[in-house]
Formats: sequence, C-alpha cells, structure tokens
Amino acid sequence: MAGRVRVYIACSLDGFIAGPEDDLSWLPGADGTTPDASASSPGALSFEAFMSDVGALLMGRRTYDVVSAFGGDWPYGERVVCVATHRPLKPKVPSVHAVEGSIHQMIEHARSAAGGTDVYLDGGELIRQALDAKLVDHLVVTLVPVALGTGQPLFAGVSQRHAFRLEGSYRFAENMVQLHLQTS
Repeated sequence: MAGRVRVYIACSLDGFIAGPEDDLSWLPGADGTTPDASASSPGALSFEAFMSDVGALLMGRRTYDVVSAFGGDWPYGERVVCVATHRPLKPKVPSVHAVEGSIHQMIEHARSAAGGTDVYLDGGELIRQALDAKLVDHLVVTLVPVALGTGQPLFAGVSQRHAFRLEGSYRFAENMVQLHLQTS
C-alpha cells in the first residue's frame, strides 16, 4: 500500500509561506532559538513526529535552494529528497536527486522512493499543482501570528476551489495554531 502524500508547512495569517525574496526571518526559530514545544496542546504535531512517517520528500527547486542555504545539518537526514527541476542540481548530500515530468510522475517517483511510507510535499507551486491534481491526502498547516503583506502565497494560484475537512486545531508552541486538514 502506498503511503500518503502530506504537507507540513507554516504560513502567515495572510497566507504567505515566505516573505519577499524568500525571507523566512518571521518564522519562530529562524533566529536559531527553538520554539517551546511543551506549550503545545495534545494532538499538535512537531516536525520530528511528522518526519517519523516520511520516507521521501518531493520539493520544488526554489524550496531546495532556500533550505540548502540554511547551513548546519541537512534537516531531512538520509531520506530520499526528489527536487523538481529542469536545471542542473549540485546536491549537498547523496540522497538528493533531480526529477522532472508531470506532477503525477514526480509524486509517483517519490512514492516509489518512500517504499510504502509517506511522501512529504514541500514548496508552494508543487503543493498547488498537487492539490489541483487531487494528489494531496493530508495537510498540517501551522499559522504564525504575523501579517507579511506580500511574499510567496500558499494557496493563491490554485486552479479550482478546494474544500478540506478539519481533523483538529491545536495550539502549537507558544504562539501558533496548527490545523490538521484532510482533503476531500
């Protein structure tokens, strides 16, 4: 049985996943501190807990470039990371490789690499494409109480309306709300 295709992402109250020029300084922890997860309500899902069910990732090239620039340890360990790109890729770790094709083909490639576990889908454009193709099973969206005004939107640009079933809403860390959403 194939694992689920899941999204785990933070966004501002006005719907942006990054500010102008891919600015992430507004995210808790961007300053090197770790948000206090003990303030989370039961049911909230930490990144580590989310990743425990993930066997492979599919991310956009822009997301890959931003994450690669973070420095420090590669956040995905030895999991296979498929990067959707048409440009040459110089991966920092051997588990990263380029993929191309339709959103269906790229997700199928990631599913195969995941070996029956979940696929973590990351990157605004890929998320929108996968939603429109009805390939996303579950989303964990953490709302950060900040309004950016402009930047990279999470849902703007989807080609159709998408309804979600709210599985739960949870306080996350000190100051955020996490929504667990099932696609319909």
